[in-house]
Amino acid sequence: MTVLVTRDVPDRYRGFLASVMPEVAPGVYVSPELSRAVRERVWTVLSDWWGTMPGGSVVMSWKDKTTTSGLGLEVLGLPPVSLVDLDGLLVVRRDSRQASAVPD
Repeated sequence: MTVLVTRDVPDRYRGFLASVMPEVAPGVYVSPELSRAVRERVWTVLSDWWGTMPGGSVVMSWKDKTTTSGLGLEVLGLPPVSLVDLDGLLVVRRDSRQASAVPD
């Protein structure tokens, strides 16, 4: 199962994703049997677009038997995060320096 969630992205992203996966809720796309090749191509397109028109965020998750946690995860957008394998558990680490740089 592949799940892709978008937030505050240009309509171009939504149109492209809707051509590949059904949109089950606003900004939430799912596919029970999306092949690895198609998933990687979708992510490549989204990443390329992100380089020219960043904004909002995109998160993609899928079942990945090659990871200890069994979950594959890709993220575009803010806040910037990194994924860390912590004793077999996939956790998200946020850069606290950037979080403190946001004005109150």
